[in-house]
Amino acid sequence: MDDRGGSFVAVRRISQGLERGNTCHSTSAEVVAGSTAWLGRGLSCVCAQSRESDARPSFDLTPSQEECLQRLQNRIDIAYDSSIPEHQEALRALWNAAFPEEELRGLISEQWKEMGWQGKDPSTDFRGGGFISLENLLFFATNFPKSFKDLLWKLEGDRSVWEYPFAVAGVNITFMLIQMLDLEAVSFNSTVKPRTMVGAVFLKFLSENESAFDLLYCITFKLMDHQWLAMRASYMDFNTVMKATRRQLERELLLEDITRLEDLPSYSLLTR
Repeated sequence: MDDRGGSFVAVRRISQGLERGNTCHSTSAEVVAGSTAWLGRGLSCVCAQSRESDARPSFDLTPSQEECLQRLQNRIDIAYDSSIPEHQEALRALWNAAFPEEELRGLISEQWKEMGWQGKDPSTDFRGGGFISLENLLFFATNFPKSFKDLLWKLEGDRSVWEYPFAVAGVNITFMLIQMLDLEAVSFNSTVKPRTMVGAVFLKFLSENESAFDLLYCITFKLMDHQWLAMRASYMDFNTVMKATRRQLERELLLEDITRLEDLPSYSLLTR
């Protein structure tokens, strides 16, 4: 642990094309400790960005949009609590989705490092994203299992020698989306309005699809990995990749012909 708040798990690629077969616990990567420059300090660097171009007139909310937004805000406000059975079961469900052939020995176990958590207790990594970051990962694993596994095992593309930790990257993505969509800044009264065009566009999608945030998370994770490969990035480039991912996502959300999240160009990355 360093003076910046801890350490993260970096994964060194030893072989491409991991041959997992039916034994998901076999390992073709070496787990080592590294600095949290991008996990701790890097979160605010990557996500809490404001730009002159973000200034927009405020937008009216329909009652349906306000109700959907409040439900999402309530989800965001829930911290992960390892004493709550529902949270424990969600964590076990995530393990079972990732490693269906490997029995989890405990909610605190060295096994979690295989998924890219910093240590043996994943609950310590949820501070930046809360319980919703676990829900996002579980939604991804349940609804897009192939893409989830491709990213977990880094099965696509010419990978870096030092790869980003999958699970910790997922928490970063949740946090980035909350910041980008300005969700934490919303309070609910008659005068509340979105402060950016991106936020207003997202609210339209949310009012039509209760799972819009979770779906956007899946798109973003796949887009981030696509940017990672295109930039031939290594783990020291994580912040740069996240910034590029955010810029691309904002551009796509503002395209005129986008009427639902499935219309985003990056959505095709999830289904190919």
